Amino acid sequence: MPHIDVIEYENSQGELKEIYDGLIKSRGKIAEVHKIQSLNPKSITDHMELYMTIMFGKSPLKRVQREMIGVVVSKANDCEYCQTHHVEAVNNFWKDDDRSMRLKDDFRKADLNPIDQSLCDYAWKLTKMPGLANEEVLVEPLKELGIDDRTILDATLVIAYFNFVNRIVLSLGVALEIDPGGYKYE
Repeated sequence: MPHIDVIEYENSQGELKEIYDGLIKSRGKIAEVHKIQSLNPKSITDHMELYMTIMFGKSPLKRVQREMIGVVVSKANDCEYCQTHHVEAVNNFWKDDDRSMRLKDDFRKADLNPIDQSLCDYAWKLTKMPGLANEEVLVEPLKELGIDDRTILDATLVIAYFNFVNRIVLSLGVALEIDPGGYKYE
């Protein structure tokens, strides 16, 4: 149960109703993470613009890599809501329930290639120990694998975005939907 008031779709009107209708059209349905922002409708559109840029925009990171990073950050933050949503997105690409669950439980056991493993290590460390964020500890291992600066930037943006959303979800009591699937992933 949310810790603040939420305006449900059936009670929405004006700008909020338009935003909700747009979410249904573009994403397939309205997520609880959007409804928690219903008292400030502009924050929903700004949030979605940021999300679409970071998660769907042009990037050297594949969509599945961005979703993997989101799962790892959400695991590090104990955000079950985001883990559930984004492991489903990973599985949309992998089509392997067991491997997807291993990613969610412990990414080190998900049979990742060295690049993906390194990106997940980066996500975990930057989330758990942001004060250690320096070139030697976090960035150099990525560069040693040949990961370029744009990819590192985009991975960092995904990590920062999920830390932002995890805090909204956790602090405001966003509950997982009864049916968390059914979104458009590509």
